[in-house]
Amino acid sequence: MVRVAGSLSSKLGFFFSDHHRWLLQHVQRYLDNRADGEDTAAETFCQILAAQVDPQTIEQPRAYLSTITRRLIYDRHRRRRLERAYLDYLSLQPEALEPSPEDRALLLEALLLVDRTLDGLPQVVRRAFLLSQLDGLGYAEIGRLLAVSERTVGRYMKQALRQIYLNELVP
Repeated sequence: MVRVAGSLSSKLGFFFSDHHRWLLQHVQRYLDNRADGEDTAAETFCQILAAQVDPQTIEQPRAYLSTITRRLIYDRHRRRRLERAYLDYLSLQPEALEPSPEDRALLLEALLLVDRTLDGLPQVVRRAFLLSQLDGLGYAEIGRLLAVSERTVGRYMKQALRQIYLNELVP
């Protein structure tokens, strides 16, 4: 078994050296700076390594790498938008309510986790959930805002909560 792992590791090493330069150039077309490009390229190969994919089974390596990279770039942009929105929100709060840097980091991490968990849900379901949880609105108010019935809001909430529990976000 060790021999197989070593052989897979060796194959992945060759795969990395064969495609790294191309991937880095490809990624940098979509990102603002070289450091983000290098991080994304490295993260792409880390995902392949973690999934223990045999590179010899990949028929179209550049298409495969591009798909993984696009997802990572999308996630990076989504995280930055969320972080920017959170920091904008904090800037509007009185200084006395400003969280410590540690609390700020923990809150941002929690927001990113919630965002990732809710990502697969339809936009209207995410919006209903966030209106309920962040804005404290009741189902009737949410229904009026979304132009749906309270019962539909209840279904949306059930769908969002099911997604959260399935992803083990809530202990």
